[in-house]
Amino acid sequence: SEMLFFEMADRLAEDGWRDLGYKYINIDDCWSAKQRDAAGRLVPDPERFPRGIKALADYVHARGLKLGIYGDLGTFTCGGYPGTTLDRVEQDAQTFAEWGVDMLKLDGCYSSGEEQAEGYPEMARALNATGRPIVYSCSWPAYQGGLPPKVNYTVLAEVCNLWRNYDDIQDSWDSVLSILDWFSANQDVLQPAAGPGHWNDPDMLIIGNFGLSDEQSRSQMALWTVMAAPLLMSTDLRTISASAKEILQNRLMIQINQDPLGIQGRRIVKEKSHIEVFLRPLSQAASALVFFSRRTDMPFVYTTSLAKLHFPEDAVYEVQDVYSGKIISGLKTGDSFSVVIDPSGVVMWYLYPTALPAQPWHVVRQQAPGEGFHPVLL
Repeated sequence: SEMLFFEMADRLAEDGWRDLGYKYINIDDCWSAKQRDAAGRLVPDPERFPRGIKALADYVHARGLKLGIYGDLGTFTCGGYPGTTLDRVEQDAQTFAEWGVDMLKLDGCYSSGEEQAEGYPEMARALNATGRPIVYSCSWPAYQGGLPPKVNYTVLAEVCNLWRNYDDIQDSWDSVLSILDWFSANQDVLQPAAGPGHWNDPDMLIIGNFGLSDEQSRSQMALWTVMAAPLLMSTDLRTISASAKEILQNRLMIQINQDPLGIQGRRIVKEKSHIEVFLRPLSQAASALVFFSRRTDMPFVYTTSLAKLHFPEDAVYEVQDVYSGKIISGLKTGDSFSVVIDPSGVVMWYLYPTALPAQPWHVVRQQAPGEGFHPVLL
């Protein structure tokens, strides 16, 4: 009911979330009445949202927050509520704008591929025509298998601000791994499609619920950050544990996630020892590294060097451990180092160059087979 959203808005505003950038509070499916009104407009369920969506938006805005809502490009939403058929796109966009909505997630249940190809771009035009800035989240690629030739990421980036590529996340570690595996297996296609204003969305953070241990929670946060994923929490902020809150409110993590370059990271190493390494290039020649263990037995000592990870020769870095805060100064590219990674856990580093090689190095947005992927220097 609306009380859930009023209370969650209070928590976002008062418990430090808003000031870290968690500003959108999003209503999912099943918010509307089962029928449109006499004029054909969507209306909120009168029992669960008696004050209406406009009043909720006003409450949210008064706290420095933004309101998101859910729609579906089809005859029905996934939950069986009225959908937005092609003849209703303009009307529904106008309704959302009049209510003061700031974000729309448009799902794709009960629609054909042809309707989606017409309807998703049409909704983008309709939202823009309202004159209200509304972030547009599309489920379009997820309904088309997420990959070319059915999905054209060039078109998608022109139409949507973020998009769901793959399956819905469930509250389980297996689900997190399945999403990570799909994104890593298809990173040559997915990684170049992301950038400021147009993001791949591996679905929500499930940190603070029941499915993940603290270790796995730290892993999801780090991996989603290195993938430049939108950070959308799905948890009850009224009862969240101190440990989950600490993970989700890690300032350095959020700074890395929100890096202005907006380059999505990649998996660059996959070891037989079930250790994987992910790299995300950041602005000002910085980088984020995630050392991730898929092991289930015991902590693993992983030894490597920045040279093995294709960092430029003769550079020197200051390294900060994103979770522990520990700082390593004067790490040279050729220096061997070890990290201890817990089972299903991560060690995440933020690397900032203190001395750079004479030759500048450049970003590689796409990695051809057999080529190294190099961090960025601007």
